[in-house]
Amino acid sequence: MASEYNAAMELKLKHWQELEYETPIKIFLTILYSTILVLGIVGNSITIKVTQVLLRKGYLQKNVTDHMVSLACSDLLVLLIGMPVELYSATWFPLSSTSGKVSCKIYKFLFEACSYSTILNVATLSFERYVAICHPLKYQSLSSARTVKLIIFVWVTSVLVALPLLYAMGTERVENILDLNKQPYQWGSAVNNSATRNMTFCTNLNSMWTMYRSSIFVAFIVYIVVLVSVGFMCRSMINVLSGTKRISSKAGDKRVEALPKHESSQARESRKQSIIFLGLIVGSLACCWMPNQIRRLMLAAKPKADWTATYLRAYVVLHPIADTFFYFSSVINPFLYNFSSRQFRQVFMQVLRCHLTIEHINRRNLRRPNMHSARRLLRSLRHSLPARGRDKASGTSTTLNTAHSLETSQEPSPEESVELSTTQNSKATSKTDI
Repeated sequence: MASEYNAAMELKLKHWQELEYETPIKIFLTILYSTILVLGIVGNSITIKVTQVLLRKGYLQKNVTDHMVSLACSDLLVLLIGMPVELYSATWFPLSSTSGKVSCKIYKFLFEACSYSTILNVATLSFERYVAICHPLKYQSLSSARTVKLIIFVWVTSVLVALPLLYAMGTERVENILDLNKQPYQWGSAVNNSATRNMTFCTNLNSMWTMYRSSIFVAFIVYIVVLVSVGFMCRSMINVLSGTKRISSKAGDKRVEALPKHESSQARESRKQSIIFLGLIVGSLACCWMPNQIRRLMLAAKPKADWTATYLRAYVVLHPIADTFFYFSSVINPFLYNFSSRQFRQVFMQVLRCHLTIEHINRRNLRRPNMHSARRLLRSLRHSLPARGRDKASGTSTTLNTAHSLETSQEPSPEESVELSTTQNSKATSKTDI
């Protein structure tokens, strides 16, 4: 009987060694994750810069800008905290954890908090757009201080959701994970004893199994509630813009503050673009987060000691797929901004081409036409004035200086910058089309 138990345990240990990928797969995942990391850092960093420029020039409201910056920061933190550890511990060295218990706990806690701040930031951004479109009168009374409080609430809630992982996570050896210490077990020769004995994982602790399961299920409920809520808000915004919701004074009827009838078609189109943008974000979260949620539910569904070989293989196959989609969700938002907003796309491309500030672009483009205009004026005056001596020339130079100072105050013509062109093209639009 003991020999059968030993054989079963050694077979299970063999299956656990399948967590380590083949070298070609490791190389492929390294290239893929590195590409995602670079795109995410560049895209979200430029997004923060672009939102500040658009806010300064009046194309974005401060409420929207604050939400977008908070969302970009959470995406950046997810990539910077999660991706390097993912490459090292899950891709290249999955069977050994060189980190201690404290660093394992801190990593899992920070990663969980930043992950759920992303989805909660999407919820608050959607709520802000919902109030602006469906209740415009109430939206006008909202202050920037309330927006800041809402963003603080997002981060505090994310920390609270992730707090149980500080206690439920840690490093455990393989014999503790598989409960090999509960029954007498003799390490046989079917597996490499030294390699197997050294298998250490940063994982949930068996002693905190109930807390870990509760944390995973609560986080999943938060994820579903946010998706459903944002979906309903998008539907309400679409109904308001399409005019299907009517204001009624009868008791029990839903009251919706309709958009002004005199609102320009461009402003209405801008609001529709906002809804399209939010729909794309929710769709990307639903598609990119769902594989990772399934993987997490697999971890919480049953203890690892009860995993069968088929269950373990399914988890091993799902793990890199879920991680790839999850990290891609932190990269996709800048692309959605560019798709939804022409102004954002223009400024984004300028910043991407190393034009660090719009003011620098304006100064450079203003100087060129002004200097050419001054030179043309100087030549024309020289040809038109009769030769009256050098004493008259001094008066001419004064005239030229005055003409030059007046010329520099004029608008540039052919080589206008992105900011100036978007100013002329967007005067009739609303403040934001994101």
